[in-house]
Amino acid sequence: MDFDTENKEISKELKCTGCGAILQFEPGTKSLTCSYCGAENVIEASTEVIEEIDFEKFISTQYEKEEKIEVVTVRCSACGASLTLQPNVTSDHCPYCAANIVVQSGSSSTVLKPKSLAPFVIDKKKAAEFFRDWINKLWFAPSDLKQKAAGGNMDGIYVPYWTYDAGTQTVYTGARGTYYYETETYTTTENGQTVTRTRQVRHTRWSSTAGQVANDFDDILVVASNSLPVNYTQKLEPWHLKELTPYNDKFLSGFRTESYQVDLVEGLKIAKDRMVPVITSTIHSDIGGDEQRIYTMSTSYSDVSFKHILLPIWISSYKFNNKVYRFLINGQTGEVQGERPFSALKITLAILAVIAVIVILVVLFSE
Repeated sequence: MDFDTENKEISKELKCTGCGAILQFEPGTKSLTCSYCGAENVIEASTEVIEEIDFEKFISTQYEKEEKIEVVTVRCSACGASLTLQPNVTSDHCPYCAANIVVQSGSSSTVLKPKSLAPFVIDKKKAAEFFRDWINKLWFAPSDLKQKAAGGNMDGIYVPYWTYDAGTQTVYTGARGTYYYETETYTTTENGQTVTRTRQVRHTRWSSTAGQVANDFDDILVVASNSLPVNYTQKLEPWHLKELTPYNDKFLSGFRTESYQVDLVEGLKIAKDRMVPVITSTIHSDIGGDEQRIYTMSTSYSDVSFKHILLPIWISSYKFNNKVYRFLINGQTGEVQGERPFSALKITLAILAVIAVIVILVVLFSE
């Protein structure tokens, strides 16, 4: 989906007055540039304030009034990703698996319009450099991986995210473990003689405990796309959310933009799951002692708020030995995460080398 085509006035502003080409956002700047004649238009700074939206109020009264957009999505038959393509496009490649896509039919849906986004800071050339560095650092990677990976497509995609804020109160029951030591007598053999010795043995004394802890969460991130592997998107963090700017179609020109598949309510459930380890750690600290056990915990949530944002990710995929591998690059920081193949030959040679070293050491020490 290309949000800039949704508004005719915006489309006019994206047209180069010099040659008529479409201006594209230049990563790392606040400008639109023409790749043909070099014309440049500065994107005016917005005075709009990025606000947290009250979750309960929004669900109960604001949702129907909120600004929405109509999107048409098509499903990739190769990997199952849900894609939103630019208008009038009849064929394309899937950025998630590199498969060719012929658009025959799509499903239309109405979604909430994002309120803010983090513009791309890293351009395509720099992203490719980060990827090459990442490839070069991989252990046991096939020798020709770099050459084959270089032929992959790279797409800049604004990926939808939800952020959630909340205050929590958690009532718990558990047990506090306190260490204590007892002297134990034992016998051992020293120089062929049986002798008696003593040692300190640690035990744990458990006592029941109960209490209540409070936590405040700010900007818990939840990726709202089902097309990306969650384990990799989480490793792209942290994001510089202080650099969010009010939504403006101009920042999207020249890039793909995905609409969310994880809705607002489902996203909150995921956010609550991400809060659990922090709450558990707070309970452990509250229990104190040397060890802690948690038997029950019940959490209530207050002042829940959210933002619907777009974050910049460079996405590419390459095929190696008939298997597709994907990688992601944080469009703000350059952090690279992805799937990679291993060279069975290199692993085997490494194992044989280790065995050879061990054999040599055994021979040397036995002489």
